[in-house]
Amino acid sequence: MTSKMARQGHSDSTLLLDAALENIPYGFCVWSSEFKLVMWNRHYLDLYGFPADSVRDGMSLDEVVKLSAELGNHPDQTPQQFLTAYKKELRANRQGLRYKSRELLAAGRTVETAHVFSPGLGWVVTHEDVTEEIASSEIIQKRRRELERQNIRLDAAVNNISQGLCMFDPKGRLVICNAPYARIYDLPDEMVKPGTPLEDILGHLFDTGMHSSSFATREQYITWRHGVIARGLHEKAVVEFGTRIILMQHHPMKDGGFVSTHEDITEQRQQEARIQHLARHDALTELPNRALFLDEMADTEAMIERGEKVAVLCIDLDHFKSINDMLGHSIGDKVLKQASARLWGTTRETDLLARLGGDEFSLLLRPIDKPSDAAAIAERIVKTMTSPFSIDGHQIAIGASVGIAIAPQDGETTDVLMKNADLALYRAKAEGRSTYHFFEKEMDAAIQKRRSIESGLRAALQLNELRVVFQPLVGLKENKVTCLEALLRWRHDGEDISPAEFIPVAEETGLIVQIGEWVLREACSAAVLWPTTARVAVNLSPVQFKNKRLFETIHSILGETGLPPTRLELEITESLMLNDNEQTLQTLHRLRAIGIRISMDDFGTGYSSLSYLRAFPFDKIKIDRSFMRDLESRGDSLAIIKAVIGLGHSLGMSTTAEGVETEEQLRAVREQGCNEVQGFLFSPPLEAGQVLTLLNTEQRPKLRAVS
Repeated sequence: MTSKMARQGHSDSTLLLDAALENIPYGFCVWSSEFKLVMWNRHYLDLYGFPADSVRDGMSLDEVVKLSAELGNHPDQTPQQFLTAYKKELRANRQGLRYKSRELLAAGRTVETAHVFSPGLGWVVTHEDVTEEIASSEIIQKRRRELERQNIRLDAAVNNISQGLCMFDPKGRLVICNAPYARIYDLPDEMVKPGTPLEDILGHLFDTGMHSSSFATREQYITWRHGVIARGLHEKAVVEFGTRIILMQHHPMKDGGFVSTHEDITEQRQQEARIQHLARHDALTELPNRALFLDEMADTEAMIERGEKVAVLCIDLDHFKSINDMLGHSIGDKVLKQASARLWGTTRETDLLARLGGDEFSLLLRPIDKPSDAAAIAERIVKTMTSPFSIDGHQIAIGASVGIAIAPQDGETTDVLMKNADLALYRAKAEGRSTYHFFEKEMDAAIQKRRSIESGLRAALQLNELRVVFQPLVGLKENKVTCLEALLRWRHDGEDISPAEFIPVAEETGLIVQIGEWVLREACSAAVLWPTTARVAVNLSPVQFKNKRLFETIHSILGETGLPPTRLELEITESLMLNDNEQTLQTLHRLRAIGIRISMDDFGTGYSSLSYLRAFPFDKIKIDRSFMRDLESRGDSLAIIKAVIGLGHSLGMSTTAEGVETEEQLRAVREQGCNEVQGFLFSPPLEAGQVLTLLNTEQRPKLRAVS
């Protein structure tokens, strides 16, 4: 039976103390000043022969003595004689002295008891079987030495836990504290002596600056801490002491005393803040990223509902792609950094500038009085970007095109405003670039194209215009193809339509449900013919999860094609997790339960919330290709890759690096412990027949540079 303590709950530190008490080689119990049993350990029960369920918290001394006598203990006295003598002995010992006596138990055993009175706690009593020690002084000495060692171990256990631990009696006097507690608050020796009043310790902390800035006087701080104690509740608080952050947990005891644990979490909070910053900011420019920008846009919708005007500016750098092509990504990154600085210089204090990806930026102007306010800022943007950039001896001339949407006239929601600002941006580019354009309702060219894509998609399956290709993923440990990702391609009217164009349309119209089911069936049918156990990975759109029978559909396709569930890998994006939909999570868990692997695709470029990784146990994290592109020119990309790989390993998730195109990139991710790689260094997407040829001949992907 574990030790019982008269308090509610156990902190990690008190559990450790309980464990230590359970392992000391003698009985241990505590009697309150009303002669009620408040604490005992297993050895105490064993010595007196008490059944485990016969002793309870708050049991009176009279009841315990009666039970003991029934078990044959104290044969030299009647129960009343022993009870009277024992109570008298305890009452006489209220001076804090250690008083010893011996008791005769059943079967001729002798127990030596020692009790000490502690104000507010009662009598702490130890019980040691000294039967054999009486017969042998050598054994007595040996046992004493063992007790000393146990006490050293107990002291070491308490003083070497990572948390600071302290215990105070009902009158607010220190009973015990460990070395970490004194170290956290830099307490002098006189402040850690038993009996030190809590007020003295708190006053010392205030005088030395170890208090929260929310308390102006030491009296306020002391009153706050006493208030926590007086409420008699479990209290958990994070308090900032200047540059340090301390996590305090208060655990009251029934007698009015309390135990507190204290942990310095300064470094932990700094790391969390850095990770949070990386998740919501662009690593290259330090500007807010798409996630933060969209969150701010969503918050701005309330302003629009109140009738305030805001403007959204979509900004593209002109001719930026040629910079990367001619001068390389290193120069391109420097252009982006300088461009972001120039753009930021055109904004007001209340505006929000974000890099959405590549050379795409967005600017939220809030509030504005009239459209001409947005036009003035757009003019400044165009003008400041026309000046050449001087980078590494190169004079680089680019420019910027700007599309403007005004709320509420051009839309009242984030999606509509962003879409209309994009349409205006396309018009600015069509008019020769390095200019700006407002959204106009008659801008229907993009809409017409979208309608054309939509109508074409509706007939694409019947016309056999869609096909599935496969790009190998190579396991670095296995040194072979471990998975192939199924990628959708569409050739319409003799022209290859980019997935970036038709997939969004398919999602908006709901066609992705039918197309996605077709892709899954095609991928599984192809994979079941492969002469290998390699998995096939298929992307699922968030729209497909709106189908309540998605699990049944996938399960049925596996049955039709004969592909084992363990060979199917489903890739989802972070946007799916945004809704925190219980149905979505339930579907993911059901899929994973039958052996299907679930991967988080494009991790690091979207919302990248760590809460998503806690919400669902993904099998794999796919690191977005943008980090590979920036790897050779930016050190922070490697830091992010290392952090993501380390995070994946710590959570039991494998990691795949996308977009590996050079030997240097391969070497970098291999050194960080990445499990799989995917990219043109190994293989471009292959037709189904090419995949069979590759796998049938058991060829490993040939390493080659991208042409």
